[in-house]
Amino acid sequence: MNKTTFEITKMDCPSEENLIRMKLEGLSNINHLDFDIPNRKLFVFHSESSEAIDSALKELNLGSQRLSSEVTEVVHFEEQSNQKKLLWAVLAINFGFFVIEMITGLFSKSMGLVADSLDMLADSFVYGISLFAVGGTIIRKKRIAKIAGYFQITLALIGFTEVLRRFFGAEQLPNFSTMITVSIFALIANGICLYILQKSKSKEEAHMKASMIFTSNDVIINLGVIIAGLLVNWLHSSKPDLIIGTIVFVLVVQGAFRILKLSK
Repeated sequence: MNKTTFEITKMDCPSEENLIRMKLEGLSNINHLDFDIPNRKLFVFHSESSEAIDSALKELNLGSQRLSSEVTEVVHFEEQSNQKKLLWAVLAINFGFFVIEMITGLFSKSMGLVADSLDMLADSFVYGISLFAVGGTIIRKKRIAKIAGYFQITLALIGFTEVLRRFFGAEQLPNFSTMITVSIFALIANGICLYILQKSKSKEEAHMKASMIFTSNDVIINLGVIIAGLLVNWLHSSKPDLIIGTIVFVLVVQGAFRILKLSK
């Protein structure tokens, strides 16, 4: 068996890990995948050549680069029987906050919260694709990925349209206190999700030792909405909210294209 090490520069949270797992599952020569998220490393245990693996990773546009390949005598890998249960918990948290942020965003007139809710929905899609299609065919997973990707893009485009309408229309000042309060709870929820996913890893894996991955896009987005809320109150303007909303919508569209990569 061969062990090939890849560096994945844009792999900074479990969402990217799930995308990679789904992308590579169709390759019959792969025996095991070992992720080191903090160091952005992927260790692939496989037979035959690694060229197909390298090609599949590059299609995801996550900045993959093959570092080394060596022969290994490892043939037994620890199975994680509780992984499905933990993924269900993470899916529930992400989807729950999608609903919370969407409702509070609409009522508080905050595009930042609405955009962040779509980011939560994007993560829900990734975990949902993995769970709902478990045991199913690769074609089924690809079909689900395509539907999820296009649905996400549609929602983001509707969001962009609303941002433009508000930017050039009458000033609609969002409720800054709601923006800050909900984003703080969303920040806590993302931390809980990360902790839950780390529990599914064996003690020998490097990312089990990491207490938190503060570079996660979700955490950055939550902090961005909090800062935007403070600026809305300070400047008495909706522009900071519209700016952070636009930035997050761009990230949502990028995530949607990553999901669509899985349908090819």
